[in-house]
Amino acid sequence: MESKQRTSRRSEQMGDQIEERIVTGVYPPGMRLDETELANSFGVSRTPIREALIQLASAGLVEIRPRRGAIVAEIGQNRLYEMFEVMAELEAMCGRLAARRITHAEQQALMAAHQACEAAQKANDPDSYYQLNEQFHQLLYAASHNGFLEEQANALGKRLRPYRRLQLRVRDRMNSSFAEHAGIVEAILAQDGELAATRITAHVVVQGQRFADLVATLPMLGSPSRG
Repeated sequence: MESKQRTSRRSEQMGDQIEERIVTGVYPPGMRLDETELANSFGVSRTPIREALIQLASAGLVEIRPRRGAIVAEIGQNRLYEMFEVMAELEAMCGRLAARRITHAEQQALMAAHQACEAAQKANDPDSYYQLNEQFHQLLYAASHNGFLEEQANALGKRLRPYRRLQLRVRDRMNSSFAEHAGIVEAILAQDGELAATRITAHVVVQGQRFADLVATLPMLGSPSRG
């Protein structure tokens, strides 16, 4: 069991590093990701690499093709923008429902997640902040008490995961994100569904200058020396 857990953690780590290199353009669209070459590059066996590629395929970042193996998928800027638009609407719906349906225990959990994000924000640790931020959003989905909506939000959130994680490295975005969380929590606790939806939409959607900043900085956020 312990060995399986170590392998799972290792595959998750490999997935994060390969994911980052894809998003930042180190591994460009159409590139073949050879398991042996990746294993040698990261100094691991092929098993965690294979598992990582399967996970990335489920997230839409990699395509597994017959006789060619894993290929980096093409996700254009328009497609990325559309995905963020839909994500904003899904999360806004979660917030609107959560404002009406959230339980006392869920309120406490949401506030605790928000406070945990504050600790990472003060430590200026974007990667830790992202992990805690993900928990915050998942609690929000669950508080909608709509299982199908929660499934859809989690599925799309999984596809946008690398972009949302790297977005937090854009200057001042982590501080802005935390301030926006505070407004969302306030609206939900006040049972104001429309205000919660409006604030969540503004928090999630990436448009205009913010989208341009994300796209422009992605290549500079890569760290191919890591691993």
